[in-house]
Amino acid sequence: GANALLALAGAPVRAKSLRLTPVSIGASIRVVDSLASGVSRFYAEVLRLKNISDLTAGPLPLLFLFDELLHGTNSHDRRIGAEALLTHLAGRGAIGLLTTHDLALTEIVAQLAPRAKNVHFEDHFEDGRIRFDYRLREGVVQKSNALELMRSVGLDV
Repeated sequence: GANALLALAGAPVRAKSLRLTPVSIGASIRVVDSLASGVSRFYAEVLRLKNISDLTAGPLPLLFLFDELLHGTNSHDRRIGAEALLTHLAGRGAIGLLTTHDLALTEIVAQLAPRAKNVHFEDHFEDGRIRFDYRLREGVVQKSNALELMRSVGLDV
């Protein structure tokens, strides 16, 4: 995402080389609420997702970047909403990336294959801190780090 944005702005990128078709970029990362406007975090995300979805009607293909998609709602509605949105975006030729800790969302790939796949990072704890290798591996992650992370800060779980 960052390299695409830099390249489209004509700036140097963090790569030996980059070939990129012009794209529209839509991101739902670090969405915040507004008490002054009466907009919850979840509603702010829904509005942003609608704007991103609308970009698929434009002249350029869409590159979407979603971090913890729809995490402000219950898991049932989240799964249905995420699947519908990703199916719509894929059907309109969008490409993108979705990060999640909700393993139920990894099941959506089956409906989108071969246009989607699951990949993950490996992690380990070192000196009480979590470390990631940042190497993409095929498939759904097979271990959890949440409980170990909670224990590392002294939570009794």
